[in-house]
Parts: sequence; C-alpha cells; structure tokens
Amino acid sequence: MPSLKKPAHKPASKMQKIALVLVGAGLGVALSLSFNAVADKEASSNPLPVDELRAFSTVFGLIKQSYVEPVSDKKLIDNAIKGMVSGLDPHSDYLDADAFKDLQVSTQGEFGGLGLEVNMEDGLVRVVSPIEDTPAFKAGVKPGDYIVKIDDTQVQGMSLNDAVSKMRGKAGTAVTLTVLRKGESKPMVLQLKRAIIKVQSVKSQLAEPGYGYIRITQFQERTTENLASALTDLYKQNKGPLKGLVLDLRNNPGGLLTSAVGVSAAFLPKGDLVVYTEGRTADSKVRLTADRANYMREDAKADYFQNVPKEVKNVPIVILINGGTASASEIVSGALQDHKRALVVGTQSFGKGSVQTVLPIDATSALKITTARYFTPNGRSIQAKGITPDIEVAEATVAGRGDFSALEVHESDLEHHLDNPTDKDAGKAKPKDPATTPAIKLNDAPQIKPQKINASDADADNNPRQLVSKYDYQLQQGLNVLKVQQLLQNKAAAPAASAPVAAK
Repeated sequence: MPSLKKPAHKPASKMQKIALVLVGAGLGVALSLSFNAVADKEASSNPLPVDELRAFSTVFGLIKQSYVEPVSDKKLIDNAIKGMVSGLDPHSDYLDADAFKDLQVSTQGEFGGLGLEVNMEDGLVRVVSPIEDTPAFKAGVKPGDYIVKIDDTQVQGMSLNDAVSKMRGKAGTAVTLTVLRKGESKPMVLQLKRAIIKVQSVKSQLAEPGYGYIRITQFQERTTENLASALTDLYKQNKGPLKGLVLDLRNNPGGLLTSAVGVSAAFLPKGDLVVYTEGRTADSKVRLTADRANYMREDAKADYFQNVPKEVKNVPIVILINGGTASASEIVSGALQDHKRALVVGTQSFGKGSVQTVLPIDATSALKITTARYFTPNGRSIQAKGITPDIEVAEATVAGRGDFSALEVHESDLEHHLDNPTDKDAGKAKPKDPATTPAIKLNDAPQIKPQKINASDADADNNPRQLVSKYDYQLQQGLNVLKVQQLLQNKAAAPAASAPVAAK
C-alpha cells in the first residue's frame, strides 16, 4: 500500500510530538482522525521499578550471551517494546518503520493490496470484513474466514504487521491465500491478484420511488462531502422530497472521526452532541457537536451541506448495522439513535469504543496506544458491547452456503479487550437483559436459493455488485420499516373524520 503524507514537522522543542488519533476496527482501516501537537508531560514522580528493570537487564544479557544465534540489540529492544504494548489491549501496538508507514495509508481512499480488514486471533489472521469491489471481495473472502497460509508461508507465528506486509505488493502480482471457513471440510485455496484499491466510500441510488439508499463503506477524508453530493442527487432523481432514507453501515469498519461527525451532522440540528471522549489526560477529553468546525477540512471554503435540501433534516431514517459495523460507524449509529433521529435495524454491532493516538518515537517509528473511550450523546459506552438495534433483523442465508453470521468476531471476543465502564457485564449479557435486547425482533430471516447471474457480475450471493437487491433481506425489512413510518405519519396528518350529525 502506498503511504499517506506524513505529518509535517513544525518548528518545535524536543518535548513536542505529533499525535494521530484513531477510531477503526482493524489494521488497514481508514483510521486517522487528525494531527494534534501533544506536549510531553512532566516526568512522573513515581520511582522507577528497579527490581523489574534489573530482571529485564538480566534477561537481555542472558539472551545476548547464550541464545543459539547472535541477536542484535535493536531486535531485542524492538521485540521487548512490541510485547509490552501488545499486552495492553487489541488496538495498541508498536509501529516500526514499515508498520508506521502502512498505518497512514487508507484515509486517502486509495491504496494497494487485496482489500481486507483483518485482525489477529489465536495466532491466525481473521477477516473482519473484505472491502467492496476489491480482489478479496471478488474472490469470495468472507467475514470470519481465517487466513492460515500466504503463498507458501504459514501465518501462525507471524505478527499481524508481517502477515499484512506479505499480502501487500505491487499491483498485478499474484498471491495465494489458504483460508479456513466454518462449515468447509478442508481449507480453501484462493488465487488473487493484488490491485490498487480505490475505495468509493459513499454509494447511493433510489431504492424505489420516494425511498433513498446510501451505503458508506468507510469514513474517509471526503466522505462527508461525498454524502452531501449523494443526498443532493437523490432528491434530484426523486424529483421531490424523499419519504425515507436507508443509511447502510453494515461491514463498515470505521475511519475518520471527523467524517463520522460530518455524516451525523447531515441529519442532526446544529449544535447537537455527536460523541464525547474520556481519558486520563486533558487532551483525551473532547466533545464533538454537529457544527462545521468539527467536520470541515481546513482547505474547504463552504459548508458541504449548503446546497443539500433542508428536508434532509427531517426525512425518516433507518440505519442498517451488523457485526462488521465498528467504531466510527458505531458513533454515527449511536448518535442518531440517541437523538431519536433514526431507527437502527439489523444485528448487534462490533463494539469498539476506544480511541487510539499515534505518538511518533522518532522519524520512522511510533507508538499507537489507546488513550480514551468514546461515548454516545446519552453517555453510553459501546466498548465490548456494541450498538443494540431497535429492530433486530438477521441476515438471510443462501441455501448450501452456510450462515456466516456465526463467524462474526466482536470486540468482546478479542484477548485483552478493554472493559465497558458503563456496563461491567458487556459482552456477557444474558439474552433477556433489556440493555442488549432489541425492542422488536422480526421472525428469523429466510433461506434463499442462489441466483444465476452473469459471469461479468462476479459471484457471490445474489450479485453483491447490485447496490439495492431484492435478495437483501435486511435492506428490504429496513424499507418496510420506513413505509410503516410513512403510513403512521399520513394517518396522524389526515384530518379527523367528520362526526355524524344527529338527526332532528
């Protein structure tokens, strides 16, 4: 993947660092939020742990003296730092030169590789979500798949950074993935060609007359302005106000917090709280509202929403979520749900409610460390819990192809995940717990037959290239919810029937 621009180094004292704040679900997600100057804090008055440091020094010396092969000081120190940081939580990490460069890739919406959002579990690479219209997506890689082999190299024993690096390469070059999938009797061997991945973060069309559909695949630098354009186009295509809008955030792994605030601001009154963060330092305590100062890029001259029809602020909205809905997309879902601006439909979301900051150590390496938790406007933490839909709708399964929802990985499944400060039982809640039970649960989703489609349409389960599909059970149920809302609104607005006049 080509790297993004590194933060410009401003004239500053040695005590200054550049911080990169992150909200995303997996390595390679569009993660960065903004660059902030963060001054080093005064050295802690706590005494150094002398005994522990002495033990570290002893181990270092024994390895240098007795290990079967010579090991460089740099390798030992790097490995020690990696172990110290990775033991904190699933999202903190030490970034060497390559990893630091890789982290700064996705926010521009163009990068090279296979198009996978992944994390590490039990020594294997587990797929969080394939990115739409990428080599991995077209090859049929599914959420929950385990990648056990990359070309001829076993993944077990690799770091996540090393595994991701092996999957990347020059566009057009081939790579073979060996994949384990629940329900399959033997590993699947997939041949893929690397490509320059250009992620279109906002896609839209009229689902049917009067009802718009917008899918956001990631939150990138230009997502907010692209959303504004999509909304304007939908109203033009409809030749009038919309009766309802479906905002699809399924399998959206997160991205730029500023873009999440911007998407929320499209539908909320100015000044409404979107999200706030809490951490140990003053820098980690932030409140972000639906105001242009919190989502406009510095080079933007006019508000992205100035030409969007005003009716957008009141159009009924359904948000679709599932287990791949994570972080920044959970911020949007939680904000619109708390303000009763949208009904959330689907299944429980991923549950990543922590914020990471990248602190450069030197010109080529950095520390990515969890610095805060974020909260919805009503003070809910979704950490290890996720967003509970207002209406639970399971995804339809395709006959003969298994139920992939059982393979979904959530934050609560990750080793060393942070606790939820507002719900100590998050991730362990019983089904009858009202905090994690949707207000409405529709009947179990049906099993549908695979449809024959042209080879040019690529595979998959009933043509995923078709943005709005009649086979998308969750989407169709979302549209039904909007239609019921419309009927109720019409009924409430209708004049009362004339009372019968008594005969004289």
